[in-house]
Amino acid sequence: MSTLVSSFSTDAQRWEALVQRNPQADGGFIYAVQTTGVYCRPTCPSRLPKQNNVVFFECCAHAEKAGFRPCKRCQPHALSPNHQQIETIAHICKLIEQSQKPLSLQNMAKIAGLSQYHFHRLFKKMVGVTPKEYANVHRGKRIREELQQGSSVTEAIYNAGFETSSSFYDKSTMMLGMTPTKYQQGADGIEIQFAVKRSWLGWVLVAATTKGICAIHLGDIEEVLIEQLQNQFPNAQLSESDSTFEDWIEQVIAFIEMPQQGLNLPLDIQGTAFQQRVWRTLQDIPPGSTASYAQIAQQIGNPKAVRAVARACATNQLAIAIPCHRVVGSDNTLKGYRWGCDRKRALLEREAAQTVTQFSNSQ
Repeated sequence: MSTLVSSFSTDAQRWEALVQRNPQADGGFIYAVQTTGVYCRPTCPSRLPKQNNVVFFECCAHAEKAGFRPCKRCQPHALSPNHQQIETIAHICKLIEQSQKPLSLQNMAKIAGLSQYHFHRLFKKMVGVTPKEYANVHRGKRIREELQQGSSVTEAIYNAGFETSSSFYDKSTMMLGMTPTKYQQGADGIEIQFAVKRSWLGWVLVAATTKGICAIHLGDIEEVLIEQLQNQFPNAQLSESDSTFEDWIEQVIAFIEMPQQGLNLPLDIQGTAFQQRVWRTLQDIPPGSTASYAQIAQQIGNPKAVRAVARACATNQLAIAIPCHRVVGSDNTLKGYRWGCDRKRALLEREAAQTVTQFSNSQ
């Protein structure tokens, strides 16, 4: 199986990253040049040395122990530009989360020391959403917390930083998936259609709101899957599927059979901004391929968030559609799957076999 992102764990991968001056390699290793006695970061703008003069090290301390001195040009001891940007954007994210009132793009760019255009572009690249979208997610989270704690709708609106109730109600359905009163009542009156069908993986439950599919669950017992859906939406009006929805579940079953064909159905994805970044990245992993939790964390620009990535995978409610089964440990072992490691193994083996068959047929 192929992997989504190179981990730069071999000298060949490191040399390729050095040749390309790959910014993702910054912080992953450093290289030293035997003829100069100097060590550099992979993105150093100095002239590319000859490959047979290069030695790779995990960190600066190892290079210095071997007798090399730091480059004065790229300053490998200092925080890399990439990590400086990560820290800057992380700081802005915290300000957005803690602020009672929305921060303007102008103010955020000024704090970051960047132009508004550059800041907006960098924020979206690293976080996966725009500053405004990130702020909306956290205001929605604050609204949900206030309503769950028993605050009145009016109190929740103002405590979440909305200056007027009308400015909130314009976005309430997008933030909550329903009106605030409905949400406060535990999705009371919200209609969710569902159906349970048998597949080669066992029973498959598919549920949908008016916005799209909100759950795809796998299990061994039909009744247990329905009970889990009821617990997830305790006050919603669950109804059996109609003819339109029957077509949806048939598409889901077909997608499970042949993931290479894709799933062209609307999804009602509820999650934090971080979870949504992870889930979007998972959707980029093609069938027949895998990525480690560490590689996903690196891909979203947050290499230290390995455990948070694992938690995002564990909270995924849309089996197969968001392919968390394609995420494995760094040693390529199966580390867990909310619908069972046996299913995870079976899915990966089937996808790998179909990919090989598809490739052979194309030759």
